[in-house]
Amino acid sequence: MTYLPINKLYSFTLNSLYNVNNKDKTGFNDEGNGIMARITLTDLDAVMAIARRGTFRAAAIELGVSTTALSHIIAKFEAELGVRLFHRNTRSVGLTDAGRLFIDNIGPSLLGVHEALEVVRSRRENPSGVLRINTPPFAARTLLSNVVLEFLRRYPDMQVDIVTDGRLIDIVAEGFDIGVRVASLIPNDMIAIFLGKPQRYAVVASPDYLAIHKQPETPIDLLNHPCIRVRLPDGSLYRWHLEKKGEVVQVDVHGQLTLDEASLALIAVLEGSGIGFFLEQNVIDDIKAGRLVRLLDDWTPPFPGLCLYYPGRRHPSAGLSAFLELVRAFASREESTHDSSTYVGGH
Repeated sequence: MTYLPINKLYSFTLNSLYNVNNKDKTGFNDEGNGIMARITLTDLDAVMAIARRGTFRAAAIELGVSTTALSHIIAKFEAELGVRLFHRNTRSVGLTDAGRLFIDNIGPSLLGVHEALEVVRSRRENPSGVLRINTPPFAARTLLSNVVLEFLRRYPDMQVDIVTDGRLIDIVAEGFDIGVRVASLIPNDMIAIFLGKPQRYAVVASPDYLAIHKQPETPIDLLNHPCIRVRLPDGSLYRWHLEKKGEVVQVDVHGQLTLDEASLALIAVLEGSGIGFFLEQNVIDDIKAGRLVRLLDDWTPPFPGLCLYYPGRRHPSAGLSAFLELVRAFASREESTHDSSTYVGGH
C-alpha cells in the first residue's frame, strides 16, 4: 500500500474536514498549514483509540491516561480544527461525518508512521516502549512468572500491559502486540509459538456427586447427568469435545446451571452440583487431592496447547523481538519431548 507523505496527508485531511462544514470555501491553505503544525501523534492516536474502543473510558485505559485528560485532548483538537469529530453523550460516543472522513483518511497512514517509528526504534541497543498482551487469566499466571518478570528485569526501559480476557478478539484492531490462545483458535494470518507441552481436557465430578449417581461410561451417558454448562464469549453454549482413537463426539450437555467463568464452574462441581469439563491444569490439584474424580479419561487425549501469537509484521520492534526470544527459550525448556517450533497460522 502507498501512503501519502504525512504533511500532504494532514493538509488533505484538514481541507476535507473544513469543506464538510464550509462547502462554499475551497480549503484551509495557510490556516490549514497552521493547524497542521500544532497536530501531534498524541492527538491522532487519541482520536483513533476512541473510534476503535467506542468510549472515552476504554480508550483512556488503552492509552494509559485519565478520562479527563483524554477528553481535554479531544476538545482541544476539535477546537483547533473547528470541526466536531464525535457525537457524545453520557452513554455512548459515535463518529460524526467529519470524524468518519478523518478516520478513513488518517488511519492507514498513521499505521505507517508507527511502523516507521518501530523500524527506527529497533536499531536501539536497549529496547524501550510498551508491549500490550491479551491473554486468558489462567495463561497470564504462567506468562507473568516465567517470562514477563524476567523480561522487565533485563530491559528496564520496557513496560508490559497485560489485559486478561476470555473473549476471542482481533488483537490488531484492539491495539495489542501479542495474544495468547489455544492453538486451534489462532487466526491464519498470525505467527504463533507453542508455549510448552500439549494440554488435555478433564471431565470431573465430586465424590459426593458420584456417591448418588452412576459414573458415565461413554460420552452419550453425559446426557443423563446434570452438567455445568459453559457460555462462550460470543454467547453460544460450549459443546464438550471428546475424542477416542479418531472418533470425535461433541456433546451438547444439559444442566440447570450455565456459567461463563471456569472458576465459578469449578466451585459448582466441587459442591456436587454436577459434572464439569475443564482444562486439566485447572483441576489437576483437586484430582490429586481427591476432591474431584476424573471421568471418561480415555476420551480426553492431549492436544496442541496454548500459543503466544502476534502479527507477521516485517519489522517487529526491538522490545517485541526481545520478548519473543524469551518466550522461545521458555517454550524450549518446557517442551522436553515435543517440538515447540514456530508456525504460521491456526488450525
